[in-house]
Amino acid sequence: MFRKLAGIYNYLKHKSQDYFQSEQPQEEESEQEKVPRDIQKVKQKLAETFADCSDFVLRELKIGDDSQFKVILAYFEGLTDHEIINNGILDPLMIESKKIGIDRRHEGELIQKIKEEIINVGEVGEADTFTRTVEELLAGGTVLYIDGQGTALKFDTTAWEERGVEEPQTESIVRGPREGFVESLSTNISLLRRRIKNANLKFKVLNLGVQTNTDVAIGYLAGIVNEDVLKMVEERVQRIKIDAVLESGYIEEFIEDSPFSIFPTVGSSERPDKVAGKLLEGRVAILCEGTPFVLTVPYLFIEAFQSSEDYYNRPYVATIGRSLRFLALIITAALPAFYVAVLTFHQNILPFELLLNITAAVEGIPFSPFFETLVLGTAFELLREAGVRMPKPIGQAVSIVGALILGEAAVEAGIASHPIVIVTAVTAITSFILSPLLEPLIFIRLFLLVAANTLGFMGMGLVIITIFVHLVNLKSFGVPYLAPFSPLSGMDLEDTLVRFPLWAMLTRPRILAWREEEGEKYRLDANLIKKEE
Repeated sequence: MFRKLAGIYNYLKHKSQDYFQSEQPQEEESEQEKVPRDIQKVKQKLAETFADCSDFVLRELKIGDDSQFKVILAYFEGLTDHEIINNGILDPLMIESKKIGIDRRHEGELIQKIKEEIINVGEVGEADTFTRTVEELLAGGTVLYIDGQGTALKFDTTAWEERGVEEPQTESIVRGPREGFVESLSTNISLLRRRIKNANLKFKVLNLGVQTNTDVAIGYLAGIVNEDVLKMVEERVQRIKIDAVLESGYIEEFIEDSPFSIFPTVGSSERPDKVAGKLLEGRVAILCEGTPFVLTVPYLFIEAFQSSEDYYNRPYVATIGRSLRFLALIITAALPAFYVAVLTFHQNILPFELLLNITAAVEGIPFSPFFETLVLGTAFELLREAGVRMPKPIGQAVSIVGALILGEAAVEAGIASHPIVIVTAVTAITSFILSPLLEPLIFIRLFLLVAANTLGFMGMGLVIITIFVHLVNLKSFGVPYLAPFSPLSGMDLEDTLVRFPLWAMLTRPRILAWREEEGEKYRLDANLIKKEE
């Protein structure tokens, strides 16, 4: 049975790798239809395309001297700024076009005259295909179709309602900026540009989703980013073929290196200062329209123990904080399994008095330590999920009161013992310290618990070794996941579990430029890649 499961896993793994490694068949692009020169045909095509769209606005005008030219102004209500349309487009078209005396003599240069002498909008462009004008309308722009012209003018009039910049809810800190990303791609890019005033900060905008046409931006610092990683990111993102991209999580599933691993190989954050720091180290950011979560790659295991606040506090304070997070990882992953292993196989390692107290506490409990731990752990996860999903004013109260009542009732009813309630509570508290590893820790805790109930400490050791082997073999966009510990990079240890003073961190993480060619290792030194002897 295990051999069959392993075969299925290997098959799915190879299929997922083939998706990224093989060239995807390119769809043949059909010739796009040009903008009709006849204004009535334009009106008919717009009516057919946006039938039953009550928010679509189509305004017919006559401009020029003696109203000689017919034009159509089209836009979507709610996606555009009325003030820009009225003052920057409509008024000039109806008034200025008559003042400057546009007539049939200017028909050949009508497009240029409107762009250069009439319109008062900042960004004006041209579109010679009808499909491109439709895309512009759906993106919040305004399009002007002119009778007798095979080219339409498009204006940037985007102005829809959006959430204001406020403090992120998922990454709270005591000291540091209070700004967080929002659902607007342009706003998020501006938040990064405010922190990195550098012409080398680049953003390549792509369009993903056959039905949603979602804008996605790939951000990086030219001259610092590893070109191999950047090329890999662009290739993987461009190969995504999906109907809808509604959140950055859609992109994450398509670009991660090991889709069947429980560990995340793509980072995410709501904090502009954190993403800016990652860009300055040489990472690549992926921003998606409609979500405040920005992806960063490569993502390393050590990043789960780092916080943006570490760089705003004194070095020794940051080091203590990271040490506590590492201790929390050990406790939340291994404490329930350790408790089960001791009571089932290794009672002799406990002091005699403590063993007597635990024995007295568990006396009369009808369930084994394993089942008891499993049930209370499951109950805690249910309470945590309820606290997250319920409305905020009552969610926290329900989770806290539910945990207290449930624990006390279980002990009073003789279903659970006091020690297991303590173990579950400590495990729950420490699990919240490492939010990036919250989901993987659920699986690790379960694996260790089953192994401890089967083989005691030996089973726990086997699971831990298996996890380490898996972590050593993981990579994030070609960079070893356990770097800089495996492979060991002494220069990069200055910002791991121990945070050196900022004035002592003289180099960027060299491991981010890791790549292998014909079995030889390469590292980044300054801005050059040198072969390591």
